[in-house]
Amino acid sequence: MSAAQLLVVLDGTIVNIALPSAQRALGMSDAGRQWAITAYALAFGGLLLIGGRVSSALGHRRTFIIGLLGFAGASALGGAAGSPEMLFAARALQGVFAAGLAPAGLSLLTITFTEPRERGRAFGVFAAVGAAGSAIGLIAGGLLTEYVGWRWCLYINVPLALLAVLGATRVARDRPSRDGKGLDVPGALLSTAGFVAVVYAFNEAASLGWGSGKVLALLAAGTLLLATFVAVELRTPRPLLPMRILLHRARGGAFLAITLMFVAMFGFYLFMSYYTQTILGYSPVEAGLTLIINALATLLGSTLIAGRLHGRVSPAALILPGLLAAAAGILLLTRLTPQSTEVFGLYLVPALLLTGLGLGLVMPPTAGLATADMDWQNIGAASAAYNAGQQLGAALGTALFNTLAAGAAASYLAAHPQAAAAAGTVRGYTTALAAAAAVLLVAAIITAPLIVARRGRQRADDRKAEETTPVG
Repeated sequence: MSAAQLLVVLDGTIVNIALPSAQRALGMSDAGRQWAITAYALAFGGLLLIGGRVSSALGHRRTFIIGLLGFAGASALGGAAGSPEMLFAARALQGVFAAGLAPAGLSLLTITFTEPRERGRAFGVFAAVGAAGSAIGLIAGGLLTEYVGWRWCLYINVPLALLAVLGATRVARDRPSRDGKGLDVPGALLSTAGFVAVVYAFNEAASLGWGSGKVLALLAAGTLLLATFVAVELRTPRPLLPMRILLHRARGGAFLAITLMFVAMFGFYLFMSYYTQTILGYSPVEAGLTLIINALATLLGSTLIAGRLHGRVSPAALILPGLLAAAAGILLLTRLTPQSTEVFGLYLVPALLLTGLGLGLVMPPTAGLATADMDWQNIGAASAAYNAGQQLGAALGTALFNTLAAGAAASYLAAHPQAAAAAGTVRGYTTALAAAAAVLLVAAIITAPLIVARRGRQRADDRKAEETTPVG
């Protein structure tokens, strides 16, 4: 399950590093190359809620295996692409299968591990792999592109997916939903169109700016479609996403916390990629390898701390310190100036450790809260909503902080005509990072009253989940 989660998250970033090489090889235009990234994001984010419902209807284990095989096939197709159109289609197909694979994997994890202590360890490992996936994607993308070729950034998924299929055959079968009711077609169409419009708007804002007419139109259309989706879901007898999943106090707090965490962290990853290469002069491989520190800290936080404390402390005792630790790490970087020395040891390493530790503390308890106390027919929808929050957060964070950094740099250079370009660039980065830290502090303030729970209440929820969740 964790290997599959790695595939889904890793493919959101691994192609970024390979894109310049792929562009030269396939003759992509500068305007069209973004579709190698956008096609995956749109298909994945737009179809997640449908994937969650399909997973419940077909059975999570069956959907999981189908998703893995489809993802492997789409990856092989992309690696063999002979034209930009073929690559874009393969990336979209990867997103389609990932939209079923991601919620099925989290659902399987929830129904397979029911004892509180082993569930804590399982969620810790699962979250560590997912949280580190973006960093691993950047590292792997740089290494594969430089030493093997850009096509292996896609081919590498095939053996990983097939190994995960072998592992999935050892997972107990679960019961598919057999209530006799079909898919909520209006809800499916509205949610897909709404999520696609919003995610596409975020992607376009990174290059066009938030004041662009195209971006504003997409945001308005997406907001209207999602509002209509909510209205439809409140009235349909078999909703694609039952609103009680989102309106549950603790679960809503978990969704909000993970969404805002991803907004801030993807702004941080954007900074790490740009700053290390444009200011410090790192190669793409060196820039990617720097993120190993973040990945190891995430592993430590999610497995040795959050995983072991699951069921012993309330989720808030992990989520709130995690948000604050990540905010502290990002705030440290706002003190950077063009004249800063010993940047790696004094700034980057502490920031990477704190942000990784924070992410590792936040992901396991939010994943647990997202699926806790759910009946087995709706666990796929809850898993899909959790993954959708991550996707929206990542897309918004990348676009928002790219725009903030560019705007702040331009303003600084306009006000200081004699300043070097590097000074404006650093000012832009630190401004965006300050906004990212503010997002995390706001997340802590808003989610605290939603997720604070007594220890006894958490244990009761775990016992109830054990009693109501069938396995096998």
